[in-house]
Amino acid sequence: MNSHKKHSITLILIAILLIMSSTYKFLFNKTNNSIKVLNNANINDKLIVHYIDIGEGDCELIQMNNKFMLIDTGSGKYKNKVCNYLKSLGVKKIDYIIATHPHEDHIGGMYKIIDSFDIGTFIAPKVTTSTNTFKKMLVALKNKKLSIKTAKGGMIFQLDNDVKCEIVAPNSKKYEKLNDYSVVLKVTYKNSSFLFTGDAEKTSEKEILSKGYNIRSDVLKVGHHGSNTSSTQSFLKAVNPKIAVISCGKDNEYGHPHKDVLKRLNSIGCKIYRTDLDGTIVLISDGKSIFKLKKHN
Repeated sequence: MNSHKKHSITLILIAILLIMSSTYKFLFNKTNNSIKVLNNANINDKLIVHYIDIGEGDCELIQMNNKFMLIDTGSGKYKNKVCNYLKSLGVKKIDYIIATHPHEDHIGGMYKIIDSFDIGTFIAPKVTTSTNTFKKMLVALKNKKLSIKTAKGGMIFQLDNDVKCEIVAPNSKKYEKLNDYSVVLKVTYKNSSFLFTGDAEKTSEKEILSKGYNIRSDVLKVGHHGSNTSSTQSFLKAVNPKIAVISCGKDNEYGHPHKDVLKRLNSIGCKIYRTDLDGTIVLISDGKSIFKLKKHN
């Protein structure tokens, strides 16, 4: 090979490396050793789901073409972390907020988020509690002159043109357990799908199955932090996920995730990610394939 050809190949390799480096900078921003997906990145037509590590609780952000949906906020002690995470992505407006049910580990930081961002539609089940956490959320909504859209099975809305959101629970007006009021949401982007279950337990899972909803999904946010009160074998079989995400706290006092739930998940052959082990988990779908962003230190 002559020197001219070698020089040309070297220049081509340098150009490729520069392009790759530029793409990397667009896609990743290292903050506190966690991955952030930037709004100004070349990520058009990608559905991005952030399972934010907020200890023993739930908080998921769904992002598509500068449209955002937030599901829960975790407990109040993580309110600043969640708020800063959203701001680091350039979020100014949250088009949809879903408060799955009024437990503190799901809505504890909700008032802070309502106060800090422009809010589009606020969705929650028709159930109330007398806790200060719930009252603070209501006051924040009132101050912003926001009403609550009642969640119920069968509701459908769009986050973006190709992103269908279908609520498949709750399906009854009253439940013995507050967890069973949880909003269960399926998000579909072209040929990929994600299921978010809040703390829905066996009663709600059974109702979802009896209603005949199509809950088959590529990714399952495992119910109730991996508690054995949820994730029945029949429910998991219907979902048939390739990926399961468990949001739970490190060394939590509840023993989440339960060994039997992990056994059931392993029996269907899905990949398991856990916020207590993996930290914040970011999944990206191009409508066909789903991949997890790797953490770079």
